[in-house]
Amino acid sequence: MFISVEGIDGCGKTTQIKLLAEYLSQLDVEFIIVREPGGTKAGEEIRDILLHKEYHLFSESELLLFMAARAQIVREVIRPELEKGKTVIADRFMDSSVAYQGVGRRLGREIVQAMNAFAVGGTVPDITFYIDVPTDVAISRMRKEKKNDKIEMENFDFFERVREGYEKLMVENRERFVRIDGKQSEEKVQTDIRKSLRVLFHKKNQNGR
Repeated sequence: MFISVEGIDGCGKTTQIKLLAEYLSQLDVEFIIVREPGGTKAGEEIRDILLHKEYHLFSESELLLFMAARAQIVREVIRPELEKGKTVIADRFMDSSVAYQGVGRRLGREIVQAMNAFAVGGTVPDITFYIDVPTDVAISRMRKEKKNDKIEMENFDFFERVREGYEKLMVENRERFVRIDGKQSEEKVQTDIRKSLRVLFHKKNQNGR
């Protein structure tokens, strides 16, 4: 099974992925966690470039670097692990580029989606948990935690556009996206994630997959 976790910065993804990992361990499910960009030697080098504050990358360059890292991790890590029968949890995946670069950077959703199709080659999550929080709440959390990489330092309007991008993706991909209210307590957010995951596990078992 391939699970992705999405949302604007400050939504609580990292905490929820950690709790989800604990849950899968309790179920004796074999899994790995990957992050974007990164997860491979080449991907981590790309991540350093993307987050380096002295590199003033154009939006187009940023997008191409994300795609290169994605193409690499899909073929080097994600596909091989899925073929072994493991569950893969991705801390961001293809939807992030649509929301952040396509809408947030205003490069256009269509071109990003076309590039995604080329980069992932049909490797798409079975389920995507979209942890939704209002933009002001997310920014407040980031400032409180003193998160200040290049993307996290963007302004309110940028993150508002990104959130709108996710909302459009959720409408277009209802069969895959599960919206989780990120304003709830960490425990309640995790409870909602686990409920949805149990439903998916049940369906896959019924279908013999």
